[in-house]
Amino acid sequence: METSGNQQNSPMQDPAKQYPQPPFPAQEQEMPGSEQEMDPKPDHGENSYKGSGKLTGRKALITGADSGIGKAVAIAFAREGADVLISYLNEEEDARETAAEVEKAGRKAILVPGDISEEAHCKHLVEQAVRELGGLDILVNNAAYQMMHQSLAEISSGEWDYTFKTNVYAMFYLCKAAESYLQPGSSVINTSSVNAYTPNATLMPYTVTKGAIQNFTSTLAQLWGEKGIRVNCVAPGPVWTPLIPGSFPAEKNKEFGKKTPLKRPAQPAELAPIYVLLAGQDGSYMSGATVQVTGGMPTI
Repeated sequence: METSGNQQNSPMQDPAKQYPQPPFPAQEQEMPGSEQEMDPKPDHGENSYKGSGKLTGRKALITGADSGIGKAVAIAFAREGADVLISYLNEEEDARETAAEVEKAGRKAILVPGDISEEAHCKHLVEQAVRELGGLDILVNNAAYQMMHQSLAEISSGEWDYTFKTNVYAMFYLCKAAESYLQPGSSVINTSSVNAYTPNATLMPYTVTKGAIQNFTSTLAQLWGEKGIRVNCVAPGPVWTPLIPGSFPAEKNKEFGKKTPLKRPAQPAELAPIYVLLAGQDGSYMSGATVQVTGGMPTI
C-alpha cells in the first residue's frame, strides 16, 4: 500500500489507498490520548512535508500542537519558516516530539502545558508567545474535547461546560488576548468539523461547539476585516488522532473513517497544507471561510 504524503513533486496517487484503511486494531485510551499507543501510528508529515518559505519569520501559537492536526500544522509551519509555541494539556512525550521536529527544521519551539479552558492560561499563552517568540502573527485554535454518549442523561453539566470552555471559550479568550498584538497580515485559523454540517447525535456537546466555531469565525472575520486580520476555519472529516481512541470504544475504532467516500480516515499530514494556505499570503483574500477537508463527506 502506498503511504507517502501528498506533497510537492510527489507522484500522483489514489487517495483512497494513499494511507492505511480500516479495519484497524481495536484500541481505546483514556482522554486526552497519546499517539504513542496508536496503531497505526498517525502520519504528521514527518517524512513528507517539504517547505518553501511561505511563512518565513512568522510567529505562531498552536493549541493542541502535541499531536494530531496540531502537530502536523506545527511541523508544516516550521518547515515553512515559522517559530512555534506548542500549547498542550499534559501529553509531555508527544509534545517533546513535536518540538523536536520544529527545531529540526531550524525554528524555535516553545512548550507550554496547561488547560486552555481557563482564561488566565490563555492570556499566559499569548503573553509567552509574544515574549519568547518576539511577536504573534498566526493563532491556530485547534485543541478540542469530545466524548461519546448515547443519551442526554449521560451528559453531565460539568462535561457540557468543559466541552464549551475548551472548544469555544478558549477560542474567545485567546483571540481577545491576541487582538492587540496581531498586525495587518496576521491570520487566525480555527478548527471546526464536518459535524457542524452533519451533526453526530452521539457527540452532542462537541458537535454543537463546532457549529459555534464557524459562526464565531465568520463574525470575527467581519469585525477584524478593517484591521487587516484574516479569520478562517477548517472543517475536517474523520482524522486519525489520539482524540479518537480517547473518546470512542475500542470496537468502534476498528472501522473509523470507513463510511467516508474514500473509505478511510484522514491522516493529520493531509490537513496541514490547508492551514499553511490560510496562514500565509497565498490565502490573502480568504477570510470568514470554512475549508472542508472531509474525504468526500457532504457539507451541503
